[in-house]
Amino acid sequence: MRPLTEPETRTLFTKLASYTGPSLKTLLSPPSQSTTTSQSQSTSRHVFRLHHSRVYYVRESLANHATSISRHALLSLGTCLGKFTKTGQFRLHITALDVIAPHARYRVWVKQNGEMPFLYGGNVLKAHVGRWSEDCAAGQGVLVLGGGDVAIGFGVTARSTAEARRLDPTAVATFRQADIGEYLREEDTLFTTT
Repeated sequence: MRPLTEPETRTLFTKLASYTGPSLKTLLSPPSQSTTTSQSQSTSRHVFRLHHSRVYYVRESLANHATSISRHALLSLGTCLGKFTKTGQFRLHITALDVIAPHARYRVWVKQNGEMPFLYGGNVLKAHVGRWSEDCAAGQGVLVLGGGDVAIGFGVTARSTAEARRLDPTAVATFRQADIGEYLREEDTLFTTT
């Protein structure tokens, strides 16, 4: 495991900022200091580490302890956010949903009849949208929520909010990037390291 280089960090932050916006700073800065040591250890600063082209979001104290483990013996550490492709692009995995969800700037709520098509790998159609955040631009990263405000994935808007209101019901409103159905569909390859 190693820290990210400057170009890798820039690529990662660009991708995360499209989903979180200005609240990306809260992922990096430590939360308010607590008085007891056990609480301060659990709320310590988090860092990004690269291991086998995958980026992990991990507590700094845990990352420091992991330096004593050899690289070939270490499989995973922290939360896997995604991986760098061979061309240098960063691709978010569904495992990043827990990190992105609390900080998401834009959200799309899917009706109950649209949840299953989304969870099977389909895009969100306009007919399936229950509501969405206002003033969302085209190509913006959004969190997709199902019934009961449960995060079921994330994607990229096909059109701005104003344009999407005028679309026909079968038009794509949000392109799927990842959904929680991937845990079952890609269970053989999701956590492989080679």
